[in-house]
Parts: sequence; C-alpha cells; structure tokens
Amino acid sequence: MARIKGSRAEAGDDEPTDGRIRKGTVRRIVPYAMAYRWSVALLLTSTVVDAVATAASPLVLKEIVDDGILPGRTHVVVWLCLAVAGLSLVEAGATFLVAWFSGRIGEGVVYDLRNKVYTHVQAQSLSFFTRTRTGALVSRLNTDVVGARQAVTSLLSDSLSTVLSLALVLASMFYLSWQITLAALVTVPFFFLPARLIARSLQRLTRRRMELDADLSTLMSERFNVSGAVLAKLYGRAEDESGLFAEKAGRVRDLAVSVILRSRLLGVLTIVLTALTTALVYGLGGVLTIHGSLQLGTLVAMVALLLRLYGPINQLSGLQASAMVALISFDRVFEILDLEPNIGQAPNARDFAAVRSGGAPGISFAKVSFRYPGAEEDSLASLGHPSARSTEPAEESWALRDLSFDVPAGKLTALVGPSGAGKTTITQLVPRLYDPTEGTVRMDGHDVRELTLQSLRDTIGVVTQDAHLFHDTLRANLEYARPGATEQELIEACEAALIWDTVRVLPEGLDTVVGDRGYRLSGGEKQRIALARLLLKAPPVVILDEATAHLDSEAEAAIQRALKTALTGRTSLVIAHRLSTIREADQILVVAAGRVAERGTHAELLAAGGLYADLYHTQFAGHEPLEEAVLGTESH
Repeated sequence: MARIKGSRAEAGDDEPTDGRIRKGTVRRIVPYAMAYRWSVALLLTSTVVDAVATAASPLVLKEIVDDGILPGRTHVVVWLCLAVAGLSLVEAGATFLVAWFSGRIGEGVVYDLRNKVYTHVQAQSLSFFTRTRTGALVSRLNTDVVGARQAVTSLLSDSLSTVLSLALVLASMFYLSWQITLAALVTVPFFFLPARLIARSLQRLTRRRMELDADLSTLMSERFNVSGAVLAKLYGRAEDESGLFAEKAGRVRDLAVSVILRSRLLGVLTIVLTALTTALVYGLGGVLTIHGSLQLGTLVAMVALLLRLYGPINQLSGLQASAMVALISFDRVFEILDLEPNIGQAPNARDFAAVRSGGAPGISFAKVSFRYPGAEEDSLASLGHPSARSTEPAEESWALRDLSFDVPAGKLTALVGPSGAGKTTITQLVPRLYDPTEGTVRMDGHDVRELTLQSLRDTIGVVTQDAHLFHDTLRANLEYARPGATEQELIEACEAALIWDTVRVLPEGLDTVVGDRGYRLSGGEKQRIALARLLLKAPPVVILDEATAHLDSEAEAAIQRALKTALTGRTSLVIAHRLSTIREADQILVVAAGRVAERGTHAELLAAGGLYADLYHTQFAGHEPLEEAVLGTESH
C-alpha cells in the first residue's frame, strides 16, 4: 500500500507543533510565482520606479528651499515644484501598477493552487474521505488558499518595495547628514525585536484560528445539509445546536481578538518610536542648523526622508509578522499536496479499451485479502475530528481473506451474505476505490492496477444502495454519465428506468432541480434516476449494490424487467438481499466473514442445505409466494 509523503508517521520532528512552518515552504512557493514570470518582472520594475520616486521627492524639496526660496529665485521654485508634482504622478502610477501586477500574480497563484489541490484531493482513496471532515477540507481550498495569496504578494511586491525604499532613503540621508542618520538608526532595533516576538505569537494563534475556522465550517456543512437539518428538527435539538455553534464561534472570536490585539500592539509601538525619533531629528537638526553646520533645506529634506524611512521600517517590521502568518496558509495547503494517494496509476498503465479482447470482460479475484488502511496511511490528523487528533492504529482485522472466484463474462453474479460479510468491499475493489492488500483483481485477464484509471472506470457502471444526486437539475445528473447526450437519449434512459412518466409531468421536466442530495425526490425516484444514469452510460461491466432497495414490490418487478434487458450481454456483479434478484443470477456467491463460503445457482445452493439455505429460509421463504406473484416466475 502506498506510503504518504508528509504524513504524521513520517513527519517526525519536522511536523510543526507550535505554529511554525515546515522547512522548505518558502522554496516551494517560488515555482508558483515564477509561472507568472513576466508579470513578476513588470511588478519588480514598477516597484523599483516607485522606490526611486519615493526617495527622490525629499531631495527636490531640499533644492526648493536652498536654491529657490532662500535665494529668492522664483523660476527655480516653480520648476522644482513641477518636478515634485511629476514625481508624485510617477509614484502614483507605479503604485497602481504594483497593485495591478501583484493582484494578477496573487489571484493566479490562488487559481493554480485551488485547481491543484482539488485535483489532488479527488485522486485520494475512498478511505481518505471516510475520515476527513468536509468542512475542514473546504476550508483548505478557500480560507487557506486565499491566505496563500497574501504570502505571494508580501514576499514579492511588499518586501522588495520596502527593502529598496529603505536602502534609497538611507543612502539619501547619509548623503545629506551622516550625524542625523546615525542618530535616527539608533532606534531601529526597537522596531524589529518586538516585531519578531509578536510575529511568532501571531503564527501560533493564526494556525489555531484556522483550525477553529475549519471546525466551524464542518459544523455548518453537516447541519445545513438536508439530512442534518432533519435530524436536528426530529430530535428537537435546535437550542442545543445553537449553543454548540455559539461555543465554537465564541472560541473563534476570542482568538481573533487576540490576533487583532497583537497586531495593533505593533502599530502602537511604531507610532511611539516614530514620534520620539522625529523629535530627536528636529532637535539635533535644529541645533546644527542654528550653528550653521546644516542648511535649512537639508533639515527639511531630512525630516521628509525620516518620515519615508520609518514608513518602510514600519512596513518591514509588520511584513515580518504578516508574511510569517501568511506562510502558514501555504504550509497547510502543501500538507494536503504532500499526501500521496493510496490509489495511483502505474507509469506504464494501459488503456483497457486497447487491450480488451472484445465483448463483456470477465472478472477474477485471485487470493485477494484486504484490510482497510489506518489513519496514518491515508489521512491527516488536522482534517479529522478534533477528539481523534492522535494517530489511529492501522486496522488489524481483515475485511476479506484469501478470496478467489470468477465472475463469468456477460453473466450475472449475485453476492449474498450477512451484513458486514465483505460484499460491498468486494465490489469496491473492482473499480479500484481500494486496492487489495494481497492478491490480484483481474479484468479480462489484466490486473486492474495495470490499467489506466479512466479506462477502467469508463468500463464499469455502479449503482449504490444510497444513490447520490448532485444539487443540480435532473438533466445535469443524467449527463454526468455521458456528457453531451441528446435529449432523446436522456428520455430513452428514463423510460428504460421507468422514471420518465414522473419526470415529464414535472413543471421543469428534465430541468427540475432535485435539491441537496436529491432530497426533493423519493427514495425510489432517486434510485430510478440513478439506474437511468447507469443505462445512459451503458458500460460493459455493471455493479449493483442493492440498487432496488428503495422500491416497492411492483416497481421493483418493473425495474427487474428493465434491468434484465439492460444487463443482457454485460458482466454483472450484484449485491442482493431480495429473492427476485437472486433467482435471475447465473451464479450466486455466499460471502461470510470475508470469504466465499458457497457458490452455485439458487437451486444448487438450496439443495446443498448450507449457509445459503439457512439465509433463504430466514429471509426469503416467507415472501416467496408474493415474489412469484409479482414476478410471474418460478423457482429454478
């Protein structure tokens, strides 16, 4: 079974436990930004122009005072003022371009990350989704990915602009007066030391706030879907639900207040230090000007430069905090991208359509054993439930053990057995929702792990007991099986599934929205829509997991007739608890405790008097006359 890069089991000491980011996170951001290298180049150019204009304006002010105002040269004052205005326009234009290109790069990175994470999550095995909280996963795609944009813009535009402006302003100040510049720089360490401490605190608090936001998103996603809302109403838990939400929202609020307080503390400290330093410069510069060591214009320029010095210093101290906090978003996104799917495609995988022998393929299980992977193999503790953050041990019990059987090509094989025997697990190994722990599953003689996932799943059609419909129109749900299907093909599939008479009388027909998980439809209607979707796909291999479970006897009999025609010539693997389905089977496999206990036809297994006969007499015998009356068939 595949190992998981970056999992808890392998992270070891590199796994952040105190809010810090993992090593190499910054290096991994660079390729995402470099995908927009031309925008990056233009962003850097605009940033340089902006920094130069910022540093040049105070120098022009010096000339206005010393060469224009004091000597009384009006034309010099006019031209230099025009120069200041021109520099202001250049600075404004450069600032706009910086914002423009920064936005393009940031949103582009968000787009790329979202697509990559979404595709990567889709490739995860089914067990990943059984342990992952949906709200926590959605939070990574929304809140964290958007937070990553701040890291990009901070690291590219803000950092370069701040450092360059700081360098140019300091150079200008040293050129005008090294004494005042040194005096001003004495206070600089008082900016950075508190900023560093605050940044580390913000990192820890921000990571925790993201986790609490994910908890809140999970609560809302579970309670706002139809099933969760119905459960809360039926059990009269509305007040308790409000209290639970208020508790979680309160924890988010308290943490957010702590983050805001620390951020504002840095701003207050900056204001105080800036005011003290300005007073120092005015005092020292005023004394030097009075004694003739400094020109008045130079003092004016130094004050202007000082304001532009502490702007970048303030930004740089704040940037350290904001960038470190924003990097947590990238770190959390990379945590998901580092989770390697257990179900992967072999590098030399072949297209099944190119290697199959023709006709419906047969399926064979050869010494297959399977146990479900543990949490450390295919999940992240941060995506699981908060009360189960510790790593779960791997599953020790075997769901399937030393399983060998054949599903003949073009024939119907039924799986029967008690609940928990492993029937659904068997059907999930065929389309590679899971891979065997031991042994091999073959289709038409080919190991399914050697086939491309797309061609394998194009070959197989599945209808589960709890048919899922998207919150979309009937048309969209049907076209999910065959995009671009014609109107007539949709109608014929609905007619074959005996649902068209229901659909055509709806006000919107096929364009009717079915609601969350198809909740606007009855269980039987959802099941028949799922069957219509299967018939529209028309795959050579069909897997039915209690596909008629929600139908009444009359509807089931009609569906059975439709399925009998639809499944003719197709390889079918059907989990069945109803006698009507079992009697149609060419082969019955009785599954118990993860093994095939018996196999044969209905008549053969009854005659054997084993487990199947016991199941039959327990579950079916009392319903046999009704089944026969509905189906108009006799026992084999």
